[in-house]
Amino acid sequence: MAKIKFRPLHDRVVVKRIDAETKTKGGIIIPDSAKEKPQEGEVVSVGPGGRDEAGKLIPIDIKVGDKVLFGKWSGTEIKLDGQELLIMKESDIMGVLN
Repeated sequence: MAKIKFRPLHDRVVVKRIDAETKTKGGIIIPDSAKEKPQEGEVVSVGPGGRDEAGKLIPIDIKVGDKVLFGKWSGTEIKLDGQELLIMKESDIMGVLN
C-alpha cells in the first residue's frame, strides 16, 4: 500500500476498509447490492494523540498496519489519492485483531 499524503490531527486515525467476503460459508455468492460494508479495516495513518485537561499529550495506542474492528456507523468516509478511506476517532475503534 502506498503511503498516503495525509496526517490526521489529535486522536484521529485513517482506516482502509478490508473487503467483506463475497461468498457465504455454504458457497452462495453475495451480490454487491446485498453486501454490508465491512466493519474491519487496516490503519493507514494515525494522529499524534489527544490531550488531557492539563494539556499533556496522550499518545494513540494504535499503530499503522494494525487490523481493527470499528462500529457500523463509525467514521467519516473520504476519498484520498483514489482510495476510499475512513477518518475516525481512536475511541470509535473497538479493538485490534491479532
